[in-house]
Amino acid sequence: MVDKKRLIRLAQSLIAINSENPPGNESAIARFVQGYLKGLGIKSKIYAFKKERSNVVAVLRGEGRKRSLLITPHLDTVPAGRNWSRDPFKGKVEGGRIYGLGATDCKGNLAASLEAINSLIEDKAVLNYDLVFAATADEESGSSLGLIPLLDKGILKVDAALVLDADDFEVIITQKGLMHIRIIIKGKKAHGAYPWLGINAIDIALEILYSLKKHRFSSLKNDYLKPPTLNIGTIRGGDKVNVVADWCEFELDFRFLPGTNHENILKDLKKIIKARAKKFKVEIDGIQAPYSIDKGHFFVKSFIRTMKEAGISPRLKGSEGATVITFFQDKGIPAIASGFGSAGCAHTHDEFIGIDNLYKGTLLLANFLKNFQFNK
Repeated sequence: MVDKKRLIRLAQSLIAINSENPPGNESAIARFVQGYLKGLGIKSKIYAFKKERSNVVAVLRGEGRKRSLLITPHLDTVPAGRNWSRDPFKGKVEGGRIYGLGATDCKGNLAASLEAINSLIEDKAVLNYDLVFAATADEESGSSLGLIPLLDKGILKVDAALVLDADDFEVIITQKGLMHIRIIIKGKKAHGAYPWLGINAIDIALEILYSLKKHRFSSLKNDYLKPPTLNIGTIRGGDKVNVVADWCEFELDFRFLPGTNHENILKDLKKIIKARAKKFKVEIDGIQAPYSIDKGHFFVKSFIRTMKEAGISPRLKGSEGATVITFFQDKGIPAIASGFGSAGCAHTHDEFIGIDNLYKGTLLLANFLKNFQFNK
């Protein structure tokens, strides 16, 4: 059974291990997780795709048909930053909360996963599938040293995935795609006193950005997501105040809905730029596809059923930001995300997780894993 005191101590121990990213070093926390699993009699392996960027993978073998379910939290956190009123690495318990860096994102969920596995072993639970556990590196910087290579190299071959990286028992079944684009506008230098002799790239960039903000990119309606968004993240250009700027560069963050092709966004974007600039370059710095799984999928229904049995009201949601569930899409693996963090705490100073959330979530996870069965 789930031991509440043991769970709290485990969460505190994980918070005490610095795994800030950047700079990025999950080796210490990975060794701790590996040691914890060893104490349960579970063999695990550490995979590092760059020095000290460690991922831990373990398998709890089941009986019957050899299908597999993955549960995956991540090991890294964002940097602590300033303005903490409590030590970010102490895991202080106060007012029904555990305070510390990563308490909500994502060391509380990591503790819940390990305690749930402990509970399965203590209860001698017999699973009719193989339970795969992967605690991954580099989630906070795009997962290129974590989940992505674990999937691409075939280390994780599973039939379904539960990503444990969300708050307040949300069940995330869809999310927006993202595209990060860098645009460089070329102009012509001239003396600032004679601007008509030059071509001001900053002026052109402002016209383009104004047009982009007014443009309505086509998309399908989604019941769980807000409309598409465009954010102008950076802009810089020119060399000196009395020189006509012959260059301007800006970066755009597009968030688009399932059913939207990013190529159509690029097509509209380039059309707007061509109407205003003679010389320009468009560079794609990153694309992540949108994701969606039907709410009637057996995997979604099974998790929701367990929630209801635990007296928890399911909250089907979409993610406006990018979570790792999209990486399972290309592999044909059904995935959802859920978790037991406290909303509004991730990436903030004085981050915390509610102890009630943590305990109820761990009970939920243990019961789900005990009772889950794949469709025949």
